[in-house]
Amino acid sequence: MKILLITKRIPFPPNSGYPIVVYNTMKGLLQLGADITLFSLNPANARLDLEDISDPVFEKIKYHTHDLDTEVNVWSAFFNIFTNESYNVSRYYNEDAARQLENVLRENNFDIIQFEGLFVVPYLDVVKANSNAKLIYRAHNIEFTMWERLSHSESFLIRRKYLAFLAQRLKAYETEQINRFHQIFAISEPDRQSILMFGCEIPMTVFPVAIDLEKYKVDKSKTSFPTLFHLGAMDWRPNQEGLEWFLDDIWPDIEKLNKDLRFYIAGKNMQKHFFEYDSDNLIVEGEVFDAVEFMNSKAIMIVPLISGTGMRVKIIEGMAMKKCIIATTTAAEGINCRHGHDILIADSADEFYRSILQCIINPKRWVEIGENARKTVENEHGIHLISSQMLKIYEELINVKAD
Repeated sequence: MKILLITKRIPFPPNSGYPIVVYNTMKGLLQLGADITLFSLNPANARLDLEDISDPVFEKIKYHTHDLDTEVNVWSAFFNIFTNESYNVSRYYNEDAARQLENVLRENNFDIIQFEGLFVVPYLDVVKANSNAKLIYRAHNIEFTMWERLSHSESFLIRRKYLAFLAQRLKAYETEQINRFHQIFAISEPDRQSILMFGCEIPMTVFPVAIDLEKYKVDKSKTSFPTLFHLGAMDWRPNQEGLEWFLDDIWPDIEKLNKDLRFYIAGKNMQKHFFEYDSDNLIVEGEVFDAVEFMNSKAIMIVPLISGTGMRVKIIEGMAMKKCIIATTTAAEGINCRHGHDILIADSADEFYRSILQCIINPKRWVEIGENARKTVENEHGIHLISSQMLKIYEELINVKAD
């Protein structure tokens, strides 16, 4: 089976949410005998040189990339207001990239073409004009919902109105495109429900984040306690917003619980102001070389998201590493977990305080939750399980006669 994946960035190395999802999709399908071709945009803010990639999955696929600049431009953003296009999406469309994709399609006959996220959907018309493959849209997030939540939390009036405007445009675009595919893969049940509310009339299946459990080996002898940690890409607005809330409103009281308690925060593109917090027990590490090793060395994972959609890959990874995760309802949305069993849910400063306190007072508590978390991931997120189910959907689509 020949499969083409179209992605908004090169999914190597798999060190953050989107690359991990795409990478594990390729890895799982390759193990099942699929022939994988990757067409990736290579935006300036995440630019990657293919010569720097050393990975066994990369060596087994065919690949095509196109460099483009998706940076926000004040003038283009302003003039976009007077069009009917979503500025968030239109920045990812490039005529040269479309021609390159067209050439790939003319030279190959694919069985399945999968669009990985909303930002590559502008290339749908090119694909439809040059291929008879079955088309799948994988919704990594409900994009407009994130911007709606951001607008609600924005205090500056003009910025709040502009964010709401962007959300409205995104919603219109998502709604218009959703029935133009043969199949949709939602990443969580809440996202599936949201897509149904768009008026979705085509088949849809929930495929949660798949991870390679062999990668997540736990060595408790290296775990330091009492330690808290937060790990996430800090150029993503919801991560910044949630961590700022935790550090401003919650951490000052938490650090008084135990003089030995340390809170480590790590992630790529760490914003300057996080290094300036006045706290001796806060350690800001920036981007870490090995995220798994970093998680292994800490005890309790803090995920204080107050906006964002989809499924938090870092939570799934933390669960695989037997971490006790304390997260907001928003952060845990879509994950098949249960408060008090394999995760602790906290939506207020008081709830975070009490959850962290119980783990410090009773270390067996965070260990027990971590053990249960690993079992949940093994049952729900194994790469072979999800890839096998995905391949079955592909085969069913191919076997359905065209109308």
